[in-house]
Amino acid sequence: MKAIAVHPGKAHTMHLRDIEKPSVSDIPNGRGVLVKVLQVGVDATDMEINEALYGAAPAGDDYLVIGHEVFGIVEEVGSSVTHVQPGDYVACTVRRPGKSIYDRIGRSDITSEETYFERGINLLHGFMTEYFVDDAEFIVKYPGALKNLGVLAEPASVCAKAIEQAYAAQQRLQVWEPKKAWVMGAGQIGLLATMMLKLRRLDVCTIARSPAEGNLKAEIAESFGAQYVSTKDQSLHDVAREHGRPDLIIEATGNSMIAFQCMNVLNLNGALVLTSVTGGSRSTEIESDKINLEWVLGNKLLLGSVNGNFRHFQAGIADLALGASMYPGVIERILTHPVDGMDQHEKLLPLLSDSSVLKVFVNIAKG
Repeated sequence: MKAIAVHPGKAHTMHLRDIEKPSVSDIPNGRGVLVKVLQVGVDATDMEINEALYGAAPAGDDYLVIGHEVFGIVEEVGSSVTHVQPGDYVACTVRRPGKSIYDRIGRSDITSEETYFERGINLLHGFMTEYFVDDAEFIVKYPGALKNLGVLAEPASVCAKAIEQAYAAQQRLQVWEPKKAWVMGAGQIGLLATMMLKLRRLDVCTIARSPAEGNLKAEIAESFGAQYVSTKDQSLHDVAREHGRPDLIIEATGNSMIAFQCMNVLNLNGALVLTSVTGGSRSTEIESDKINLEWVLGNKLLLGSVNGNFRHFQAGIADLALGASMYPGVIERILTHPVDGMDQHEKLLPLLSDSSVLKVFVNIAKG
C-alpha cells in the first residue's frame, strides 16, 4: 500500500513509497483495530520533520511515515475490542506509552521520559497511508454526523487539553473565574481554541499578524464572537490597554518570541499556556528582572501542553459538536486546502509554506 514518508535527519526527503499493509493480528490479545484512512491533516510539524529539525525513524527502518492527524473508518477489530466496530468513524491519539509512571497509568501525554514515541513524529510510523492498525486504547470513536470535521479531531484535542490543563492548574488559587482570554495565533489551533473559549463564555481576543480586512482567519474568529486584532496595527501593550489584561493566554503562534512577549501582559493570577513546538534556534532578549518581579508578585502561572490522550480527544470532539451547532457553517471554513490523493504529495510543502493557507489535508479515500 502507498504511504508518504521522509528520511529523518535528511532535509527535504518527503516521498511516496510502498509499505506492507498491517493486520489486526499485529496487535496482541485481540486488541487490534484496523482502520481505513480517509483523511490526514498536515501542519507545521510535518514541514519541520521534512526539514530535519526533529523526528526519528522507528527501530530498523531508515524512513518515517508522516501524518499525526487522522480520520478513518474501522475495517476490522480484534476479539477483545468492544467500543468500536467495523463501519465506525474514528480518530486516533498520537503519543504511545514509554516506561514512566505516567505512561503506566494511561497518561503518556505527560510522560516524564526524555525519549517519547509519537506516531508520525518520533520513532513510530504515522498515518499518511491507506491503512493503519493500533491498540483499541488509542482509537477514539467519532460521530458520523460530524464526519465533515473529522480531520480536525487531533487539533481539537490539543486545544481541549490546553484549556483543561489551565483550569486544573489554577485550582491552586481555590477560586479562579477567568473573564478575558487571548489566543495568540489564528491557525487551526488558534481558531479552535477561540471557539472553545467562547463556548466557555470568555471574552476572547484572537491576535495574529495579518490585517483583518479581507482575512478569512479574522472572519472565522469574529464569527465565533471573538475580537480579532492584528499585531501590525497594535502592540500587545496597546491591546491590553484597550481590551484589558487577559486572565488566560493560549499561545499557538509557533513563534517563541511571541510566547515570551506574552509574559509582559498577563493579568494578576493569570495563566499562560504554551502549545507551540519550535524546532529552530531563535534567541530573544527579554526584560527578565521586570518579568520575574511581576510574575512572583502577581502569582502568575506558565505551563506547557502537548498533544493529548483519548479523554482529550473526546473533549475536543464534544466541543466540535457543540461548536458546529452554536456556529453553523463556521468550523468547516477552517478546512481550506484539500489535496486529493497521496500522489499529489508535492503540493503539500508549498501550501504549508504559505502563511495565508489555513488548513491543509489529504483526501486518501472515500467513506
